[in-house]
Amino acid sequence: MPWYADDTVTLHHGDTLDVLRTMPDESVHCVVTSPPYYGLRDYDGQPGQYGLEATPAAYVERMRAVFAEVRRVLRADGTLWLNLGDSYAAAEGQGNRGPSVALEGGGRPSFRRDSANVAAPRRTAVGLPPKNLLGMPWRVAFALQDDGWTLRNEVVWHKPNSMPESVTDRLSTRHEKLFLFSRSRRYEFDLDAIREPQQSLGERHEGRSGYRDEHPSKGRINTRTLNPLGGNPGDLWSIPTSPYPGAHFAVFPPELPRRCILAGCPEGGTVLDPFSGAATTGLVAEQTGRRYIGIDLSENYLRESLDRLRNRAIPFGEAS
Repeated sequence: MPWYADDTVTLHHGDTLDVLRTMPDESVHCVVTSPPYYGLRDYDGQPGQYGLEATPAAYVERMRAVFAEVRRVLRADGTLWLNLGDSYAAAEGQGNRGPSVALEGGGRPSFRRDSANVAAPRRTAVGLPPKNLLGMPWRVAFALQDDGWTLRNEVVWHKPNSMPESVTDRLSTRHEKLFLFSRSRRYEFDLDAIREPQQSLGERHEGRSGYRDEHPSKGRINTRTLNPLGGNPGDLWSIPTSPYPGAHFAVFPPELPRRCILAGCPEGGTVLDPFSGAATTGLVAEQTGRRYIGIDLSENYLRESLDRLRNRAIPFGEAS
């Protein structure tokens, strides 16, 4: 039984894998989700939470199992848009006590989708020296490929207002990965819905400064080749994180799922987020004329997200 349901929204409470197994085959058009990242957050000791597995391999296998069920409930012409961040290995004994795989920087507040603490550092079990970037997004992507998914795009989500990091021996992280997967060779994809403005040959030739380029043919687009609806947005999306009123953290920015939903789900179709969190994907689905199914392990998050869905008003902010 759903935790909540109306004409446009269905929310389920429980382990996402258990809930997915109760859903019918090919019942959703598009999946847009951001699972808990490996080893980064502890949601108040909530039992069964994802992301605190003992090893990176265990996390990857759990993700593979979840997305095998997602693949079953997704229509043959459907798409999966999967956002994942990465983690760094840390030395044994660094930081607070915790279960057993270590990552840089435990114990500080989270600044992403919720108010959870960063998971306490734990000992790595992958044979990597401390400070190694684990490559978790690609580990999961390769596992899904092996399981039958077709990986169509790696989108780089650049966060121009990313939170500062205290590290001094590496560059700060200002992006995350967004992978586009499909079940079949032919799938729902409306590029026209997410095209962006592009400059004509004449506009680019003059440039912002007003001076004419001595080499107008280099890197220019001929006016005759321009699509009147705009250009392909490409695989680098610069989208700021979004403040969430009433909480001191940033949520999944609405512009990110908006692009995924407009391109990957027909109007009137159904969008699924198996890690619903604050239900930003659901808010965007409603605002763009789609139905929404959300699943979350935390009943507190479901209550919070239902309040947001009833309010049904969020700004999309700026993106480039």
